[in-house]
Amino acid sequence: MSTSVAFEKARADQRAALVGYLPAGFPDAAGSVEAIKVMVDHGCDVIEIGLPYSDPVMDGPTIQAAAQRALEHGTRTTDVIRTVEAVAALGVPTLVMTYWNPVEQYGRSEGDSGHHSGVERFAADLAAAGGAGLITPDLTPESAGRWIAAADEHDLDKVFLVAPSSTDERLASTTAECRGFVYATAVMGVTGARTTSSDLAGPLVARTRAVTDLPIGVGLGVGTGAQAAEVAAYADAVIVGSAFVRALLDHEGVEAHRRLAALTEDLAEGVRAR
Repeated sequence: MSTSVAFEKARADQRAALVGYLPAGFPDAAGSVEAIKVMVDHGCDVIEIGLPYSDPVMDGPTIQAAAQRALEHGTRTTDVIRTVEAVAALGVPTLVMTYWNPVEQYGRSEGDSGHHSGVERFAADLAAAGGAGLITPDLTPESAGRWIAAADEHDLDKVFLVAPSSTDERLASTTAECRGFVYATAVMGVTGARTTSSDLAGPLVARTRAVTDLPIGVGLGVGTGAQAAEVAAYADAVIVGSAFVRALLDHEGVEAHRRLAALTEDLAEGVRAR
């Protein structure tokens, strides 16, 4: 299911969409799907599933800790695909957010070689699992030829990132290759929940709107409904990651799900407050 379904519904409701992130395999394989179901049941419109990676240069300490736990449980790329399948079955558009290296390496552990061992196989398996597409934070469109071709073949969303440092020319060239939505990262540096919204986000979204008609999602460390409402005033989607992860790092079992449900409801009210 494409993310366009969620954005069209949010637009019809005159609100922003709520996009929630959680790594596959965290707190464990079954637990990640159970937690995401709580997030969907309480207001997430789109889900990003993180692919745990051993060298997460762009992730803050919260998401790094969750990814490390997932890796310690033996989470592999094939497990990420299985998680996508389980989450997509809930009826919610489901993306994978991943560094590029695991996609290129996909399938090699099974002994495959040649043209279809990595990118093309990943795209085919992601589409077969019902996935909506990929968010690729460390991949620029000019170096993404194989992914763009594979995504186009399987009608998958291609979500590239823009940042406050992006020139107008870079914004235009990047958004031209996006499908689904554009990910505006308005925090310079690593990810993580913050106490105040970035004053870089609004201008970045305005500059991005000047060059694309695609929805624009903003990720900048939102952790409360009030912050979500602030971002929803100018963005098409509010992207939340670290706050969801923190709820599961700090609590376990029933209490973790209770905290997750309350957080999701607060954020869902926020995206409706604009």
